[in-house]
Amino acid sequence: MILIADSGGSKTDWRLIQKDGSIGQASAPGFNPYYQPIEDLKKNVQEILLPKINADPVQKIFFYGAGVSSVKNQLTIKSAFLEFFPEAQIEIGWDLLAAARALCGHEPGIACIMGTGSNSCLYDGEKIIGNVANLGWILADEGSGANIGRKFLVDYLRKVMPEKLADQFHVRFPLSREEFLEKVYQQEKPSAFLASFAKFIFQHLDDPYCYKLIYDSFAEFYENNVMKYDNYQNLKVHFTGSIAFYFSDILRQVANDKGITVKNILEGPIAGLTLFHQSDNE
Repeated sequence: MILIADSGGSKTDWRLIQKDGSIGQASAPGFNPYYQPIEDLKKNVQEILLPKINADPVQKIFFYGAGVSSVKNQLTIKSAFLEFFPEAQIEIGWDLLAAARALCGHEPGIACIMGTGSNSCLYDGEKIIGNVANLGWILADEGSGANIGRKFLVDYLRKVMPEKLADQFHVRFPLSREEFLEKVYQQEKPSAFLASFAKFIFQHLDDPYCYKLIYDSFAEFYENNVMKYDNYQNLKVHFTGSIAFYFSDILRQVANDKGITVKNILEGPIAGLTLFHQSDNE
């Protein structure tokens, strides 16, 4: 049996590939070793994953997630899995490698993540060979939900956006200026809070302000990420993430306007990862 995990900030998607080719699945809370104790991951394995496993021995584990780029965190996660699956071969990879494998398979291309945060990489069909520095939602994360939400909130609080749109937003988020600032500067997961505005923006794309905000944000992403890679014009560009998926029409339009070829856009990488790793079961 092969276990595959795509671990994000809010949830972890698991796929279990049986020896006969059948595929099971499980969902668990997200895990990031920078913010959570390893006991959280062990608890998820014990309570959610193990009940899904039958008599087939677990031979290989592929765990992808945020916060796993350091050797220390990789070893910590690997040790946790070895407690449950001492004979398994274990590979720990960062979320960008998951995106590249899910989106590009074994073909070269540019793989991008565009959800709460954003990132990109140049992939040669086997490994990541280039990566524009990811600077997080405060400094960069162009095109991400957090970046779009931050711009939207600034315009709302400074009364820059159309009054009718602002009134509608106030109905959805009836918070004072002070309450908004408290959520951004004092409470946990401010990037997720800012990204939560994306649903409202999506529902009001017929408003020119919202359309332009998304269009310009995606243009910034292409200019500061994709167009930084050599030969980007001749490579296919792929995306995974909720923002890319739900705003895909605008994402493709901006790409077309800039002479960029966009191919795959997936809401999440787990299906592509399952396809990528099926051959490991042979």
